[in-house]
Amino acid sequence: MKRGLDRVLLDAVGDQPAARGVVVRTGILIDATVVASTSVSDPEAKWVGHPSKAPVHGFKAHVAADGEGSIVRAIEVTPANVHDGKMLGSVLPQEPGDVYADLAYVGDANSQHILAAGGRPFLPARGTWGGEAALRRLETWNRQVGMIRCRVEKISGTWKHSYGLRRARYRGLARFGLQVRLTAIAYNLRRAATILKPVPA
Repeated sequence: MKRGLDRVLLDAVGDQPAARGVVVRTGILIDATVVASTSVSDPEAKWVGHPSKAPVHGFKAHVAADGEGSIVRAIEVTPANVHDGKMLGSVLPQEPGDVYADLAYVGDANSQHILAAGGRPFLPARGTWGGEAALRRLETWNRQVGMIRCRVEKISGTWKHSYGLRRARYRGLARFGLQVRLTAIAYNLRRAATILKPVPA
């Protein structure tokens, strides 16, 4: 495939529902998912640990998706040891609306990225002062953010369970990026077909 064509196709497919007036972007969900490398000898893949899972040698796909239609808008790939929060600015579109992400993205820098793009940050909070009342407000806020943010995890779950993205097929970051974007294009085509399907009278 011609270099960069996968990005062009991803944008074109992702814009179809909005161009038809079916989906209006009201927010963006951001997340990252780890995919194991095809071989532990792949020099471009890196190890990443997890508190409750075995370490994985592989890559990360950093994803931004529409909050309403779950259409994937942007993807960047990195070695697995790159922190999720560092990549928010790389996948954040202009005029994103309300932006939801998990604790990995909390911080002044990312909040400023979102505001500068014309969006509003809806990120969880890490701690609070002010007694039980303040703690309850924090828990309520985090629960509300989490209920919306978690939708993006269904996308990576679908990719891994239905599209064969449990493991990178080829060595190298560039080839992994192509695999992920082709997966996202296939996923977006199916989502677009579902969204654009006429409602029976």
